[in-house]
Amino acid sequence: MFPKKAAPFYLLASLFVFVNLVLRIVLIYHPITQSHFSLLELIDIIFRGLLSDLFIFIIVAAILGLYLLFISNDKYQKPQGYFWLALMIILWLYVASGLSIVDEYGGNLPELTSYFLALKAGLFAIMLFLPKQRASIRLWLYTMVVFLYVVLIIFNAVSEFFFWNEFGVRYNFIAVDYLIYTNEVIGNIVESYPIVPIFSVIFLVAALVTYLIVRLTKKELEHLHSIVSKLKMAAVFIVLLGVSLLLLPIISNSEKSTNVFASELRTNGLYKFYVAFQSNELDYFKFYKSIPELELSRAMQQRNLYSRQVQSSAPEQPKNIVLITVESLSAEFMAHYGNELQITPFLDSLAQKSLFFTNAYATGNRTVRGLEAATLCLPPTAGESVIKRKDNKNKFSTGYVLKKKGYQVKFLYGGDAYFDNMQDFYAGNGYEVVDKKSFRSDEISFSNVWGVCDEDMAKKAIKIMNAEAKTGKPFFNHWMTVSNHRPYTFPDGKIQIDDPTSRRGGVKYTDYALSRFFEMAQKQPWFEHTVFVLLPDHCASSAGKAELPLANYRIPVMIYNKNIAPKQCDQMISQIDVMPTLFSLLHFSYPTKFFGQDVFDPQYQPRAFIATYEDLGFIKNNLLTVLEPKKEVHQYRLRAVPNAKLTKNFQLQYEEQPLQKLNQVLVKETIIYYQGASTLLKQRRYQQ
Repeated sequence: MFPKKAAPFYLLASLFVFVNLVLRIVLIYHPITQSHFSLLELIDIIFRGLLSDLFIFIIVAAILGLYLLFISNDKYQKPQGYFWLALMIILWLYVASGLSIVDEYGGNLPELTSYFLALKAGLFAIMLFLPKQRASIRLWLYTMVVFLYVVLIIFNAVSEFFFWNEFGVRYNFIAVDYLIYTNEVIGNIVESYPIVPIFSVIFLVAALVTYLIVRLTKKELEHLHSIVSKLKMAAVFIVLLGVSLLLLPIISNSEKSTNVFASELRTNGLYKFYVAFQSNELDYFKFYKSIPELELSRAMQQRNLYSRQVQSSAPEQPKNIVLITVESLSAEFMAHYGNELQITPFLDSLAQKSLFFTNAYATGNRTVRGLEAATLCLPPTAGESVIKRKDNKNKFSTGYVLKKKGYQVKFLYGGDAYFDNMQDFYAGNGYEVVDKKSFRSDEISFSNVWGVCDEDMAKKAIKIMNAEAKTGKPFFNHWMTVSNHRPYTFPDGKIQIDDPTSRRGGVKYTDYALSRFFEMAQKQPWFEHTVFVLLPDHCASSAGKAELPLANYRIPVMIYNKNIAPKQCDQMISQIDVMPTLFSLLHFSYPTKFFGQDVFDPQYQPRAFIATYEDLGFIKNNLLTVLEPKKEVHQYRLRAVPNAKLTKNFQLQYEEQPLQKLNQVLVKETIIYYQGASTLLKQRRYQQ
């Protein structure tokens, strides 16, 4: 009889495993999965994946187990039925009072809990006072529970497919953010995908599957099991749950492959989501290879990574500064790097007139990482960006340096600066924040879920700068663009492109909006006294065979002013070096804590920092050193994969060849930078 009693479990488990098997096969052969697997590798991926899926289902089926355990007629017997009903009503009143423990968590949790308890009490009352309707109500509730599980199983698979399609990985920090910033994310999804057809198919398939499962198992509701039978099933389930909780991390984390796709495909997306949620901040000293504190201190002093004085021998040139952080602008989009689609005509022309850094690397693959690098000039640290941490205020920043020199300091963003915690970070570091809330209705010609189009923000920026120029004080405006972001929508009639709602359309419209900004700026009296810095926040994609594929961190960087001679700078630089280099060009003298350096300093040694939220990379001397959790270190020889159409300085593709014997000098240098940055933040020594 045991298989019949457990029918809801093994039918839903079979569905979960089957759906995830199909998903895994689809992801293996997805175009973004830039790997070919041997037969043994495929068997390993499928086998480990099946185990991971099964363990995950056992864990998430705990709610189903509790629901089935409490199905009985005994609780409706009098007088205990009245007692249970009274208890539910009292609990509901307690939550509805606004003074319950759930109110401490804020958000919608108290309201949702109140609705749930009210519904539970109402249904219990109906089944208590109308015993003849009990069986039909119970069947209806059981059907709804099964339907909910089926919908979530199918919906999760569809969501994972689209997430992989966008990022080339299972759920990670980005997915966690998506739960927090639901307005922007849901709006983005609605505007990017055919939601109605997708959800219609999901619900239709879910309804059909639910009908089949309920038809096969509803007889178990007509013959309720005894308490002894239920306790036996509960005991078996608890054992299975314990085994799943024990083995799931082992199966998911063992034998991490050097191929990121293999590692991602072996595990389950829900488990990856849980890990990302738990790992919002990673303690460097717990998870990464480190050196003794005294040795670290000496090494940092030798490299001038503590507070120091930057002294210029020439008079300062306090020009206005406009820093434009461009959303998702990969180097590969520009003609200089071999793109033949002509989607960046303005930027290609501006590069010829600018100080053009051809070999620059973004520190990460999220907007907050790019903003962090430009603002704090600090290597990325494990876990979330400083921008999204609690201790994110009063940091030593580019805005702080300029404010001390009498600059007006603003952060401009066409969306809601609440997103990604930008409002909290920039306001907490002395910036005046100008975002979508400051726009009048007549200043908005087009907007989508991410905010007003870049052209509207450009017009707003010109108005702000005209007002600032009248004060007689220099200004520093940091503008973050938004239009080069899914769903890639923008005003009609601005650009000519075959597929406007594509990444190519987003790139070309952003290029157009920037050209309009410069066109308007050139007509202003402050233009010749202003330095413009174009600095992408990150690349459009981070997916690749390697954990840290170099091509997906390569960005074009430009500094433009009529008095700065056009020049192509081909040595390697990091995002964190851009603002210190600009300050040097303006002959600023100032005390600094920046890790970023003036790349024109004779003592500068080319290097770059690239990272995910857990893998910390350091590029130097044609080697990539990667610090990973569990105190692991890997090193790769970088070998260019030449493109005959491109010159040496614009080659993008590199093969990363693992080294068996590590270069310990570079390993130590990597540790010094990342452990040093983590130490200063942890000890709050990177404050203003």
